[in-house]
Amino acid sequence: MPSEVSISQVERETGLSKDTLRVWERRYGFPSPARNEKDERVYSDEQVQRLRVIRRLLDSGLRPGKIVGLPLGELTSVVAKIRSERPEAEPQDSTQRAMEFITAHRAEELRDHLVRLLMQLGLRQFILQIVVPLNTWVGNAWLRGSIQIFEEHLYTNQVQALLQHALGAMPAPSRPPRILLTTLPGEEHQLGMLMAHAFFAMEGAQCLSLGTQTPVADIQSAVRAHSIDVVGLSCTANPSRVPHAQLSLLREKLPRQVELWVGGTAALLDPGLMPGIKCMASLTDIPTALAQWRVRVRET
Repeated sequence: MPSEVSISQVERETGLSKDTLRVWERRYGFPSPARNEKDERVYSDEQVQRLRVIRRLLDSGLRPGKIVGLPLGELTSVVAKIRSERPEAEPQDSTQRAMEFITAHRAEELRDHLVRLLMQLGLRQFILQIVVPLNTWVGNAWLRGSIQIFEEHLYTNQVQALLQHALGAMPAPSRPPRILLTTLPGEEHQLGMLMAHAFFAMEGAQCLSLGTQTPVADIQSAVRAHSIDVVGLSCTANPSRVPHAQLSLLREKLPRQVELWVGGTAALLDPGLMPGIKCMASLTDIPTALAQWRVRVRET
């Protein structure tokens, strides 16, 4: 008999939340779990395998409505097509070494390697030369199925810990603007926000981080309470996690003088559909955006 796993196990193995699984069950008819003797949802191996592939495709930018109902064979074909469109760049020695530590599950050596690179390169170049390429590699490897979700989490947690330590060691920034950093509900990844925080801090901007998945009403309240000048949102490459409606609602609720900057999905968002929102496709856009903001403030 095939094994059956609980909804909590599926959440851990795929990275898909329980709420997401229940919504898909109602909306798309998949997954279609059985019930055990305690009337709890249990999922077959085949369903878990399909959910793993779906998760990879979501991370690559596809929307749930396009893929959740597809059988495994069609999902695999979609993965193969995306892989063919995304040839991998040849990694540098330093990033190649980190990749080897990730796939070999050598966590301590990965940490020591990243620490040495941070000390050698400095924070800015460590992010641009090491973290950004590794993020791309980890995302592509996850899409191909060559790393598992726990390996992705291992890497992400190591880098997040390094960036948090580096930020804590920096002198407290004192120049305006005051920037509120967070993500909208449905966007759980913190690494992009930490990378942006580092670039803002290196330019002397004052940052307040609310963590991830902050409702619009709470962002609005924090802006008032902390006299925020700019709200900075971090997004992954999946635009379905940050729908236009949420961004438009947030822009509407913020005071007119408070700017809204969105990074990560900037290349996928249509600025024409997002009036009043500044989209930044790269971390290197941050110094320019800050300089322009400071000029505008002086002029007014």
